[in-house]
Amino acid sequence: MRIAVIGAGGVGGYFGARLAAAGNEVTFVARGAHLEAVRRSGLVVHSPLGELRTSPDSVVGSISELGPADLVLVAVKLWDTEDVADQLRSSAAHAAPVLSLQNGVHKDTVLRGRLTDEQVLGGVCFISAFIEEPGVVRHNSALQKVVLGPYRPGQSATSRNVLAAFGDAGIEAEASDDIERAIWEKFVFLVGLSATTATVRGPIGVVRSNEQSRRLLHDVMAETVAVARACGVHLDSDFAEDRLDFCDTLPEAMTSSLHNDLENGNRLELPWLSGGVVDLGDRLGVPVPRNRTVADILAPHVLGRPAGS
Repeated sequence: MRIAVIGAGGVGGYFGARLAAAGNEVTFVARGAHLEAVRRSGLVVHSPLGELRTSPDSVVGSISELGPADLVLVAVKLWDTEDVADQLRSSAAHAAPVLSLQNGVHKDTVLRGRLTDEQVLGGVCFISAFIEEPGVVRHNSALQKVVLGPYRPGQSATSRNVLAAFGDAGIEAEASDDIERAIWEKFVFLVGLSATTATVRGPIGVVRSNEQSRRLLHDVMAETVAVARACGVHLDSDFAEDRLDFCDTLPEAMTSSLHNDLENGNRLELPWLSGGVVDLGDRLGVPVPRNRTVADILAPHVLGRPAGS
């Protein structure tokens, strides 16, 4: 397949490199120092599942430079989603199916509102990976899973083809007949992990071992479940308890990208995590006081740390 990967960070860089290693024609869209490093030496991925290196000519600096594609993977930060969709519409890849591996539940609403509704597949990924330095992605564990599925019946064949491409590349790939529910299931956990590790300024082991921060973790997830159910998503009413039990199985040192970005002074995806829960809760009349408090506490850091501070 000809695959365009918009965003060559931890998620896009890892899955794109794995797909390229399986013989697909992968083109990354990157920028800044990361772009220049990949142009010099290719994208390097350090992984417990084996080292990967892409070709130096596998990267471009803008969506406008993409050629026709059979699939577009979107893996940028959430604040870039609207711009990516607008640029895709005028690119040579404009007709390709689009699969977002971004965080959150807002991403596909944005994409489906700007691209044709038939283009956008639903998807969610499970991986811990990040840019270690320009041109280098670090994959932290053996976990590398993608769940995807169609939003519309006419997308079933495309969904199967994309699923097969991931499977052939050695990526754990699973089909879902209720992809919206699968996305919300991850979102519940992601909001809880992100909210608590960022506000506590520590990993999940610290959060879950303290009675009060453990209760915060549960309540943030329970509020997110309530919002999902109000949206018509079929989550069990006790799904937060299930996710709390899951959090007890995680490595003590595990944290979130929101916490990492906060510590590094980077811009935060908070408006689409706890902030997104608040927005939806307000719209639907669902009380979300714990998520609101998290959003208020972290609000001064949303745009990152000013240079030189």
